[in-house]
Amino acid sequence: MPAVLVGVLLVVPLLELYVLIQVGQVIGAPITIALLVLMSLAGAALLRREGARTWRSFRQASGAGRVPAKEVADGALVLFGGALLLTPGFLTDVLGLLCILPPTRAVLRRSLTGLVARRLLGPAAFLAPGRRRSRGSARIVDGEVLDPRDEP
Repeated sequence: MPAVLVGVLLVVPLLELYVLIQVGQVIGAPITIALLVLMSLAGAALLRREGARTWRSFRQASGAGRVPAKEVADGALVLFGGALLLTPGFLTDVLGLLCILPPTRAVLRRSLTGLVARRLLGPAAFLAPGRRRSRGSARIVDGEVLDPRDEP
């Protein structure tokens, strides 16, 4: 994991610099800088709107007595996307928009929760019940639980 983090911290700024130079050569430096500032301002406004919407959704779920798992994941994606939008660069802006916009955020949330669940529960948790592997000497028995109070 540390190697991946170091790789990201080195590769992303170099890619951003490359893209900035390429865009600057095509449309000019002043327009490129203005575009970056405009994207940061628009990103801040979008972050404020989606952050408030996510917070309201979180409060409604909590008030209804429901575990706000979806809302927490949305909040994390909105925060991450906002940080990316406020970072200068076109690549981080695109990734930030994907994290903040509701349709793409829903896709990212499903992927993220699936990834986290697989990491926490292991791949065997996602097999069909009859195909699950047992750990150690434990056996998995398929059956039906009956409540004795339901019998006549």
